[in-house]
Amino acid sequence: MAVCAIRARSQSCPRTSLPKWRSPILRNSRSKGVPAAVAAYGGRYLARGGAVEPLEGGWAPKRMVILEFPSMAQAKAWYASAEYRDLKALRQRTATTKAVLLEGL
Repeated sequence: MAVCAIRARSQSCPRTSLPKWRSPILRNSRSKGVPAAVAAYGGRYLARGGAVEPLEGGWAPKRMVILEFPSMAQAKAWYASAEYRDLKALRQRTATTKAVLLEGL
């Protein structure tokens, strides 16, 4: 099993926090297409936007998305997929985000 966490950058910790969208309209239009792309690769949402409460480390993300995939290979295939390519490019143009893959959950 693999998990993909995508976070936006917060204002209080600009180097390490979650998506800070420059355009809410683009965020909403992008968000409509992502669930189908995630599902096409066996992924599912574990968390999508809920409350974030920092505990340690000096970071304060404002928003976080956590996706689960059956394997690291499927997570990587989704991230590189034709279905997600344009949506990812839109996110990268319109938001400040960071993303990681974690294997083994």
